[in-house]
Formats: sequence, structure tokens, C-alpha cells
Amino acid sequence: MAGKQKRKLEDLSVDEFLVSGFDSAGESEEDTPKQNGLTKKTKEQKSDPSTSEDAKKGKANEHKQQLSRLKNKDPEFYKFLQENDQTLLNFDDTDSSEDEDEKKYHRLPSALEEASSGEEDLDDDGQEATKTSKKAVETIKVTDKMIQEWKAAMKKQPTPRLFREVTQAFKAAVATTKGEGGGQCRYKVADSSVFNALVLFCIRDIHKALQKMLNLKADKDHKKLVLPSSSPKWPRNQIDIKMYLGGVVQLLSCLTESTVISAVLRHANQLVPYYLCLPKQCRHLVKQLLKQWSTGEETSRVLAFLALNKICRHKQDTYLSPILKQMYISYVQNCKFTSPNALPMINFMQRTLTEMYSLDTQATYQHAFIYIRQLAIHLRNAMTMKKKETYQSVYNWQYIHCLYLWCRVLSTLYPSDVLEPLIYPLCQVIIGTIKLVPTCKYYPLRMHCCRALTLLSSSTNTFVPVVPFLLEIFQQVDFNKKPGRMSKKPINFAVILKLGKVNLMEKAYKDGLIDQLYDLILEYFHTQANSIGFPELALPTIMQLKAFLKECKVANYCKPVRQLLEKVQENSSYITGQRQKAAFGVADATAVAAWEKQTQVEGTPLSRYYSQWKKLREKEIQLEISGKERMEDLDLPEIKRRKIQDKKVEDKKEFKDLFESDSESDEDGGGFKFRGKKGARKSDDDEDDDLEDMLDMSDDEGISGGDSDDDDDDDEKASKAPQPLSSSALMKMAEGGEDVVEDLELSDDD
Repeated sequence: MAGKQKRKLEDLSVDEFLVSGFDSAGESEEDTPKQNGLTKKTKEQKSDPSTSEDAKKGKANEHKQQLSRLKNKDPEFYKFLQENDQTLLNFDDTDSSEDEDEKKYHRLPSALEEASSGEEDLDDDGQEATKTSKKAVETIKVTDKMIQEWKAAMKKQPTPRLFREVTQAFKAAVATTKGEGGGQCRYKVADSSVFNALVLFCIRDIHKALQKMLNLKADKDHKKLVLPSSSPKWPRNQIDIKMYLGGVVQLLSCLTESTVISAVLRHANQLVPYYLCLPKQCRHLVKQLLKQWSTGEETSRVLAFLALNKICRHKQDTYLSPILKQMYISYVQNCKFTSPNALPMINFMQRTLTEMYSLDTQATYQHAFIYIRQLAIHLRNAMTMKKKETYQSVYNWQYIHCLYLWCRVLSTLYPSDVLEPLIYPLCQVIIGTIKLVPTCKYYPLRMHCCRALTLLSSSTNTFVPVVPFLLEIFQQVDFNKKPGRMSKKPINFAVILKLGKVNLMEKAYKDGLIDQLYDLILEYFHTQANSIGFPELALPTIMQLKAFLKECKVANYCKPVRQLLEKVQENSSYITGQRQKAAFGVADATAVAAWEKQTQVEGTPLSRYYSQWKKLREKEIQLEISGKERMEDLDLPEIKRRKIQDKKVEDKKEFKDLFESDSESDEDGGGFKFRGKKGARKSDDDEDDDLEDMLDMSDDEGISGGDSDDDDDDDEKASKAPQPLSSSALMKMAEGGEDVVEDLELSDDD
């Protein structure tokens, strides 16, 4: 019975008591606490103060009626209340328990009062000025005359009040770039000429005015950065400087014209010390600088990098690590696609990122370890899973450019005890990348990997077996096989990773392959030219090249390989002769290092030849990288076959009377000159012979195309047309012993 009564008491307290107390919760304003003057009594409450008291009495009467109904509905529970809790039944209208409960909770005011802006202006003496109410202030339109007056005043004596006016006008000008119309700014810039004049004035004169106003003197040696926060006038002008720096960043984010962006970046570079004193504005600036470094024009990229480098050099602990991370991510994003136009930008990002990594080798090691390990994980997944998706995660431009980046970083920062342990794992990742899919169509990718290994090996004095991966190509490719297709343009190995089936059938594929092998083998042996073990290192290569020359029957392929063999043998003989004069043993590492250094200073036959050849080769490579037309693309003679049908029409006109009866047979013969099946068969055979002769001539001489039926005019044009610099031409120019013109005008006897 007691449990039942207790349950009903709980129900009553929820359904009857609590609900009745919330209907008029917002009616009374007298008992709600005032919140810092933000609430007021409404006019109705002031005119009728008894409203809340009548509401309370009405609630009390309603409560009594509910209790009387409870006596009739449940007399047992009513009796329980009389025996146990008389206070619930006996109450008067003046009971203020509800009011006390209401005081415990915050009630929303019926009306809100507008808060003042709370902004306080400071005059020139630093005293607090009178507070201005937040009313609509009449905007002042900026004119050219006002800008000229500000400029003259800034040159004489910049004051905080003058700088504030210029800052507010600059803020209004920047707001118009995003279509905000100036917002709540005091000034308004409506004319484009005024906008340009104001921005130009700020970019040219504000930095000098700030230095003069804060009494800052620049360091003569420019080694130590003077922070503006060290000036005693900094706290007084900090708010206005912060507003101006934010406007510069906002302006930089809105511009699209490259020349204007470069001008603003130069100004931001001057203001770097001010940004370093304001972390929030500095983070916004870094974000815009990273954007310009990765996507801007050439000049903008350089200026953005200089500003980033300046920030990191003076605040390494704060900004270096996050900036390096964002720069690496931006670099990877920009390397997704590679073209002749994109290569200079990628090389620029590699070099500048390497310079940023050189600021702190400890931070560089942490980044390099993480990202090289990430590359190794991708390679391991590709080797274990052996699926197309995992192969594609390795055989792509982003992966290859990342490998080359870390090779450049480790090569540039060598010697470094911190980074030296990363050389071996990086070499293993690159070698594993070469061996992942060792097929002909991925030879361009192999060339890129070999070039990265050569760079790493030569710069870090580490022996890396690069030549075996190149000599393997001589064994896998049949250079004697005639190509199935003729090609007009050569294959640019610098911007491809994979060759299609059509490319493998072209003559340009084998021509480019020979040139690439010549370049890479010569470059690698140049890095080892002064090594005391060069004869032993070059012996397998000499044997392989001799075997290739015995098997290959194409003169254009044998000629560069034979000359490469001669240069390697000449250098090997030179090193052997120098070793015989040495008076120290093989175990004396110090004497060996001194001997190699001396040999490098004196020079070797291979190093002298390489320096001359490299100058000529770089000119040709620049044409490919820059995307300009190569020499063979200029004024090429068009190979035109004579249209037999046109010739037939001419014969009809000339010999109309002699062969009137043969006109129909000529048309029925499909356009052949010879009548009947025998004549047609003869014409087909002649055409096939011409095609075979053309292929034979192209294999021997490296000509892109030819036709035995060309007339004398076409032959004359072909002889006068400029031809590309072949490998043999570059060799002769490097040696300086033969005339290049003779090589360019090849005859059939060659």
C-alpha cells in the first residue's frame, strides 16, 4: 500500500506540480537577475506592475482545484498526504517557493539591449579617447588628392594617427577585391585608379614609414634580423600593424595578375620581421606563400621561396617542420603529370626544397626517414601482391620524382653524419624499383632510376652498381631487327616512363635507346674516371660492348658504341699507367685517396672528353625540355608519292588519239599504268621493292623516310633541309677533329 501511494506521489509531482509551474515562467521580469545591463523591463511591465502577482494567484487557485479533485478521485492517496505531508495540502497564496526556484535558473529576457562596440580610440599621446556609439558613420571617399597628402606626410614624419588612416583606407581597398564594398570601414574606395594608386603607395612607402615610426635600424650585415617588437613603440601601434598585415595577405589571395603578385610578394618579403611578431598573421602569410611557390609564375615562385626561407631561418623551431611538410606535399601534387613545360617547374621545386632541407639536418632526417620508408612500403606491397594496382603505385611520376628528390637531398647535404645512414636504403628502393617489372616498355623508367643512382653515387662517394642495368638492355633488344614503323619525331625519354607497343616497333625507339645508353654509361664512367680501380670496374663493360659490336650490323648503332668503347679503354689504359708509378700499397687508404684526388685535379682522357661533350649535349637536351621544336622538325621535306591517277589523266590528254580504245581498260585496271593483270602485278612488286629499299636505307642511315620515286626537286629539298644532331655529330664536335657538316650530309656509301 505504501509503495502504491509513493508511486502516485511521484506521478503527481511530475504531472500535476511541475507542469503547472512552467507555463508562466517567462512572464515575470522582476525576479530574473540582470546580466551586465543587457536586460530591461518592457513598457507593459512598467505600466502594470501587478501582472506577475495576478498570475501567481491564478496558479495557486488552479492548484487548489486540482487537490480537491484528487480527494474525490483517489481518497486513499489524499489520506496518505494528510498523514505524512501536510505542507503539500496547506499552503497560502503568498507562498514564494516557486519564486525562489525561479531565481535559481536563468530566464531569457523579453527584450535585449544593443551592446556597445567596446572599441576605444587612442590619441597621439596614448590617452583613452571618448567611446563612440555604434551608429552608422559616414564613409569618406578616398581620392587621389588624399593619397598624395598621405604620401607627403609619410615622407616627412609618420605618426600613429596618420598610419591608422592609411591602414583603414587600405583595408577598405582590399575589401573591394572580394566584393564586400568596404564593409564597416571608415573609408570607401570606389575608383579603380584610386585603388591602384593606394596599393602602389602602400607597397612602396609603408615599410620605410614603419621603420621610421618605430625607430628601427636595419642590420648592416643583414645577418641578424631586428624584430619590430623590440621597439618601445610597438605596443602602441600593434593593432594597426596587425590590420595592415592582414590586408596584405588578403590582397595576395585575391590577385591574379602575375606582375602585381610579384610586387606584393616583394613587399611581403620586406614585412617578414613584422609577421614573425604576429603568429596568426604569419600562418596566413605562409599559407599564401606555399600556394604561390607551388602554383604561381616563375618570378612569384622565387619570391615566395625567398620569403619562406627567411621565415624558417629566423623561426626554425616554430615554422620549419610544418613548412617542410607542406612543401613536400605540394611537390608531390605537382609531380603527378610530367611534360616538357612542367619539367623546369619540377626541377625548381626540387632545388628549392633541397635548400630548405639544408637548414636543419635533424629535421631533414625525420622527414626523409618517414617518406623513404613510405616509398619502400609501396614497393614491398607491389612485390608481394603483384597486382596491377600495386604496380601502378610504384610505376608513376610521383614515385620517380620523389626518389630523385631524396637522391638530390642526400647528395647536396653530403657529408652529413646524420643523413648518411639513409643512403643505403634509398639505393635499395631504387634498385628494387628497376627490378620490379624488367620489361622493354619500362626502359624509360629504368633510365630515370639509373640517372638518380649515378647522381647519388658520384656525390656521396658510394659505389653503386649502375652499369649492369644498362648493359642488360644490349642483351634484351635486337638492334638488327628492322623496325615495323617509321616515325617522324624522336621519342623524348625525359618525359615518359612507359612505351607502348607502337613505340617499340618504331625506329625512333632504338635510336633514342642508343643515345640514352651512350649518355648514361659515359656519365657514370665519368664519375669513376679518377678511381684507382677503374680498369677492373670497366672490364665487364668493355667485354659487353665488344660482344655487341660483333653482333650488330647497323652502322648508326655501332658507331657511337665503338667510340664509347674507345674512350673507356683509353681511360683504363691511362689509369693503369698511373698506377704503375705509384709507390704505395692497396691497403693504404689514405695514400689511395690522395692519389685519386691528385688524378682528378690533373684530369683524365675520359673527363676531358666528357666536359666538351656535355656542353654540346646540354644544348640539345634544353630543346627537348623547353618544348621547342627540334631541328628535325623544321622544314622537313614532305615525301609525296606521285598520284598515278593524275598521271593517267595527263597521258589521256597527250595521247588521246593513239590510245582511244584503251581508255576503258585503264579505268577498269584500278588506276595502274600497265593494262591487264600482268601489268598490275608488276606495279605491286615494284612498290614493295621500293618500300624494302626505303626500310634498308633508313636502318643504315637513320633517315625518317624516303621514296625511290621522288623527283629531283624533292631530293634537292631533302639535301638542303636541316637535320638533327646525331650522336656521331656530337662526338665529332666534342673531339674537334672532324667537320660536322660532313656527318650531317650522309651518303648511301656510309
